[in-house]
Amino acid sequence: MSDSPESITTHQENNALNETLHRSMSVWHSFTLGFAVVSPVAGLYAIIGVQTVVAGGGWFAALAVCLLMQLLVATVYAELSSQFPIAGGAYKWARQLGGTIAGHYAGVIYICSTIAMVTTTAYTGGFWLATFVGFPDEGGGTMVFWGAFFLLLCMLLNLAPVSLFNLVIKLGVYAEVVGSFGVALILFFFFRQHPVTELFQQLGTGTAPSEMAAFLAALAISGWAFIGFDACSTTAEETHQPKRMVPRAIFMSLLVVGTVVLFNSAALILAFEHDTLQHSSHTSDPVTPLIASSIGEWFETPFLAIVMTAFLACGASMVKYTSRIVYSMAREGNMPAMLSHVTVRKTPRNAILFTVLLAGCGLVFGFNDDAVATIIAFGTGGLYAMFTFTTGFALYARLTGRWNPQLGELKLGTWGLLVNILAFIWSAFELINIAWPRPYAIAADAPWWQLWATPLVLGSILTSTTIYLLYQKWLHGKTHS
Repeated sequence: MSDSPESITTHQENNALNETLHRSMSVWHSFTLGFAVVSPVAGLYAIIGVQTVVAGGGWFAALAVCLLMQLLVATVYAELSSQFPIAGGAYKWARQLGGTIAGHYAGVIYICSTIAMVTTTAYTGGFWLATFVGFPDEGGGTMVFWGAFFLLLCMLLNLAPVSLFNLVIKLGVYAEVVGSFGVALILFFFFRQHPVTELFQQLGTGTAPSEMAAFLAALAISGWAFIGFDACSTTAEETHQPKRMVPRAIFMSLLVVGTVVLFNSAALILAFEHDTLQHSSHTSDPVTPLIASSIGEWFETPFLAIVMTAFLACGASMVKYTSRIVYSMAREGNMPAMLSHVTVRKTPRNAILFTVLLAGCGLVFGFNDDAVATIIAFGTGGLYAMFTFTTGFALYARLTGRWNPQLGELKLGTWGLLVNILAFIWSAFELINIAWPRPYAIAADAPWWQLWATPLVLGSILTSTTIYLLYQKWLHGKTHS
């Protein structure tokens, strides 16, 4: 029996509902999302301890170099966003410029690395949440519990009305800028003990065997502080006038975050003796005791509240960012179709739940502190693999005529090619630098698989994806034979 016109109309409306997202984000919302994902607090406070232990001093220069080079990568992303503003960002660009196979590889790498980022943020955010409510660090099991609770809060914020989500992100931005930046201003102007030259001294006084080794390690660690700006491009489909606004949001988020991170790190380095920083960096929280000792014990609770708000905004933004990649892949048929369904409020609920579930599974590694370091390394290395993949495909498409950047809103002319070349070289270099095995950066007795974790995990992902694609091709050929 044939369908009635009413049922056909309803079916078409349901398809449209399942395939589109609501444009509810202004350029400000896009910027705050990118800002919250990159997060000066989550970025800097997660690495300051390991930077000081591994490099000693002088890692400020590596931080500045990393920001400068990441601006080149952001420029390529801005160019692509100004022409292809669609959910999924880099995954979708790889699919459009390189075909379905390239898109599949890009999507798998992208999802795996961003979910590792969500897991890492949940684990570290759970630590700050536990500290804020007064629970001491009692080992891996307790921290996994608080990480799961933190992840649950991030999920609920993503399922809540957009206005509530935007409010939390806005509070996170205020906490970052007013709170952490304000604290850095107080430290810089009232508690500074060293001249500016201290920022570039004592390199190699950590566990690294030489100054060059210390600088390269510091450069690898700094990579964590400047990832996430691509979140603006993955949510382009929900942004008003995306071809103009998304590139602006990408630049604004990275530049503002970069400025805050550089100033905050400088303030901390100049306000405390090197030995004090070195000693505090061996604790779970190297920042709060130092700031409380300078400003006063009364400031410890407000400071923890500031950091907690910033981490919550960062975690919620990462869940949104990752779920849009999942949603985009499902809509293209590369993941189960149910993950592309959206609610009446245009929220990809199934993609959000899937993202949180996988990130929660990753928390089990938190029972082993060394394994957490491996997750952090892969989260960073995976994103730089994605940067390399994206800038490489953009360069290939630009040179072969598959992509004409002059058709986008952002037109750089001949400078675009130079920027693209430099961005690709930097991304590939930083990926190798992050993946390079460094016993002095993890543990002297670390097992070989932990030292080679990033290339092993990336290699496993690429190998399994290749096997899957070959099987699909064989299955398709057998069906049509």
